[in-house]
Amino acid sequence: MPDSETPDDPEDSRRPVQPISVVRQGMRVLLRQFLALLGIVHIMIGIPLAMLTPFPFVPIGVPVVIIGVVLLGRNSVWGRRWMERILDRWPGIEKFAPHWLMKLVFGRDKRSPEELARLRG
Repeated sequence: MPDSETPDDPEDSRRPVQPISVVRQGMRVLLRQFLALLGIVHIMIGIPLAMLTPFPFVPIGVPVVIIGVVLLGRNSVWGRRWMERILDRWPGIEKFAPHWLMKLVFGRDKRSPEELARLRG
């Protein structure tokens, strides 16, 4: 069929053309969910790994868990909410987290000791 002729099938002419931004947005969502899942896997592998490595040496599992927490907190809303609930339930955990990690994952500064004491009740 030459380029100047129209197709005989009217179904082809009514099919909407998806803009590339819709496809790009869908890929972005899939990538973020994959990274969140990868964060969960890092946390699940890192916790036993941290317990198995001897204490005087560098605990290999701790950086793996930190990477998992960052991936989960940055790429999923439910992961960030879950971690916030854990920090609200056990506020003492937050004092062990470095300032840069709190800023990177939650986008906020660490809570002051007065705020932590108020959360404890």
